[in-house]
Amino acid sequence: MNMVKQENKGQEQTDAVDAARSGQWLKLSFMCPAIVAEAATDLLAVRSGSGVEQSPESAEGIRLSGFFYVAAADGQTATEQMGRVIHDIRTELAELFILYRQPLPDLHHDLLADEDWATSWQQYFKPFTIAPGLVIKPSWEEYESAPGEQVLQMDPGMAFGTGQHASTRGALQLIRRSIMERNPARVLDVGTGTGILAMGAALWGVPEVLAVDNDPEAVRVAGENIGHNLLAERIRVAATPVADIQGSFDLVCANIVHDVLVDMLPQLSRLVARPGHLVLAGILAGAQERNIAGLYAQAGFILLGYEHEAEWASLLFTR
Repeated sequence: MNMVKQENKGQEQTDAVDAARSGQWLKLSFMCPAIVAEAATDLLAVRSGSGVEQSPESAEGIRLSGFFYVAAADGQTATEQMGRVIHDIRTELAELFILYRQPLPDLHHDLLADEDWATSWQQYFKPFTIAPGLVIKPSWEEYESAPGEQVLQMDPGMAFGTGQHASTRGALQLIRRSIMERNPARVLDVGTGTGILAMGAALWGVPEVLAVDNDPEAVRVAGENIGHNLLAERIRVAATPVADIQGSFDLVCANIVHDVLVDMLPQLSRLVARPGHLVLAGILAGAQERNIAGLYAQAGFILLGYEHEAEWASLLFTR
């Protein structure tokens, strides 16, 4: 884990004194390789509960900034809260970057005065189409859906950074294709995160969806999103380990990362019904894509279709 550089400690102490005087926004920024950008954005969004700033991609990567409100609360001073946030985010980013086999970048911080910051960034978030027939909109924007169009309400801090990523778009398009071809009665979303794949499936008519994640905070956020969109009757969200899930599902989807999808092959194979569909995403096109396709073929799956966007591949299997 990268520790705070010695030369930054004095400035951090000064900032902490300032933060202790009143509530402020702690801005944490770092350069992120494109391969980690979606997962890192999700982490910042879920942990902060507010917007995530993302620069255009460059040769160095994508600059991500998360915003965390710090103020005296729950027996902690603002100084203590700020230190805890920096420590916790650095720790979780280190675990994430290890998963992607990437070095942890330097984490920079700034303190911003409140000044209604919490609503000033809302102007940048507008409704957008994430998949054919599915639109995501923030709660403060009005949107009149076209005939046959479904709308998910998801605010930054809950969804953005997920809904705009190529792997999510690819997974949703393949989920929609599976629903149109097979009309599944039961769907399992593994590593649901914000719940966006599960909600897309429910909006497209699936009557029973189970969404699971091993992160309790993700389970909480997904549950809130599902409730806001009045989908709780169709979607159950839980922290149930995949190994403990019983039964089979007509469609299983998992938008995670290559290495985890390799490790989960036996469990995912057990959970896909015969006949059934499997959607896998979060895979880099090329070597990772070929490896996943080959391993799952050995387990009896047939590649039925795929979606490519930029460097990302999403795969649809059947058996």
